Amino acid sequence: MDDTMVEDFLRDGFVKIEGAFPPRVAEDCARLLWRETGYDPEDSATWKDPVVWVGGMAQGPFAAAANSHVLHEAFDLLVGEGRWMPRYSLGSFPLRFPHDDEPDDAGWHIEGSYLPEGVETRWSYTNLRSRDRALLMLFLFSEVTEQDAPTRIRVGSHLDIPPVLEPYGEEGVSMLKIAPQVVEASAHRPLAYATGRPGDVYLCHPFLVHAAQPHHGSRPRFMAQPPLMPAVPYELQRPDGDYSAVEFAIRRGLGQEA
Repeated sequence: MDDTMVEDFLRDGFVKIEGAFPPRVAEDCARLLWRETGYDPEDSATWKDPVVWVGGMAQGPFAAAANSHVLHEAFDLLVGEGRWMPRYSLGSFPLRFPHDDEPDDAGWHIEGSYLPEGVETRWSYTNLRSRDRALLMLFLFSEVTEQDAPTRIRVGSHLDIPPVLEPYGEEGVSMLKIAPQVVEASAHRPLAYATGRPGDVYLCHPFLVHAAQPHHGSRPRFMAQPPLMPAVPYELQRPDGDYSAVEFAIRRGLGQEA
């Protein structure tokens, strides 16, 4: 199973962990998220916006969701033992509701993770070593079918991005500047959809190209998309050759072999 997970991750840029945390934990999280929206789960007339952003959720159920044994084992496998930091909150939640209005955040992109010192912009940066982001994670707190606005994924696109980032060196580059290159470099990739049941988690390479989409279904989609934070920076030139799966994929994207 370990070898299969790594092979799938290297090839596709993501793996789906079914039942990564218990459904009852997902239910507790969803109940807390509904409370934050101010909407009535039983009355769709109260669902006023296509997307409601909720943040700062660090109650016990969210910490439990992020710290299951199976997830910790997967983090060790993909990032490396001792190379990641536990999470006790899950960042921001883009809660998507069925709506006639189109959301304004449905473009193809990779996630940024930091701002260089002295730079004033709302657009985050990333660099070839994926500074401050070990993984992108998608936690499902509701059932998500293809009718429920699942995140769209360009399968294997994580291998297209290292050559885009390489010219910008350690300082990195803003997501706004490289957005057209990201879209063009990965346009040939097949699509997958982050569907699943409450308690499923997608672990994604930080350079995986993905996008939201309008929700024209019938039930809300509750998901978190936190980063897994690194305990130590990724390295692309290890004398001992002990590369993590994430590092190996970056090297592969550059045409290098570990």
